[in-house]
Amino acid sequence: MKKNIPISILELAIITQDSDAKQTFEKTKALAQLADNLGYKRFWLAEHHNMAHVASTATVVLIGYIASQTKTIRVGSGGIMLPNHAPLIVAEQFGTLEILYPNRIDLGLGRAPGTDGLTAQAIRKDFYEQSQRFPQNVASLQDFFSADNAAANVRAFPAEGTNVPIWILGSSMDSAALAAANGLPYAFAGHFAPKQMYQAFQFYRENFEPSKYLDKPKTMACVNAVVADTDEEAEILSTSLTMMFLNLIRNDRKPLQPAVNSLDGIMSEEEHFHVKQMTACSFIGSKSKVEAELRQFIDYTKVNELMMTSPIYDHDLKLKSVQLMKEVIDSL
Repeated sequence: MKKNIPISILELAIITQDSDAKQTFEKTKALAQLADNLGYKRFWLAEHHNMAHVASTATVVLIGYIASQTKTIRVGSGGIMLPNHAPLIVAEQFGTLEILYPNRIDLGLGRAPGTDGLTAQAIRKDFYEQSQRFPQNVASLQDFFSADNAAANVRAFPAEGTNVPIWILGSSMDSAALAAANGLPYAFAGHFAPKQMYQAFQFYRENFEPSKYLDKPKTMACVNAVVADTDEEAEILSTSLTMMFLNLIRNDRKPLQPAVNSLDGIMSEEEHFHVKQMTACSFIGSKSKVEAELRQFIDYTKVNELMMTSPIYDHDLKLKSVQLMKEVIDSL
């Protein structure tokens, strides 16, 4: 039975070995344009800081650039880390984007810093307090977007009255509870923290309160995807993904590494265990293998949408993986 599951892309704008930020922006544009032409639904960019090999630090600027270089695909944040920012400023920025690119802008919100503790303090001295105020700041942001805010003393121009869909992003039960209580769509970060995904979706659906934004639950799972002509080729391409997470565990900040034929001897048993936990929600293989696994995943999680991220070193092979993944989705 056809699932009709929309597919989207989360792009971290990762700088590969022997590349730089300018080249990465060009690659990101090419990826977004391909996704646009193929009929992908969304193209989201993530906020990270103090990471030399992640080029999406100025997330709002990059969202505007990608929206200007595409035609119909929705462009947004996966996400904006709200404790880093004043809700008024976020409303002004995304309201401006919505006016420039009508009905094409999404605002995904997270409560983590997207960086280390020292950098979080450099961004905002009261980060911890603001992270505890995440629910209140989400509500404040909604007020700034609302036309009902016209009588307030502080208003967000030109955002007031614009329709910018807000998604709650997360990797825990806390985010699921907030999204459910506020009647907002919920996206889970299965691409790096899949452990609580099924329970979070179940809790969200069971506790969802209809709102003026959404009348029924809406879920999206973000997963890793590496699709190639053969299972063997996909496994080799995915070694860049594995090494990326290994370096994350080791706090060894490197650009995305080229694929290798074998990972034998690269990591300890303990490191292998942690990497496997973080990448458990990955779909790696030929079209037929990924299709079979995705059918099971969608039936099990009952997600409404899928989003994928594909840390593949070779850009042409990454574009090919995106093409093959769309063919997989269309065949479900």
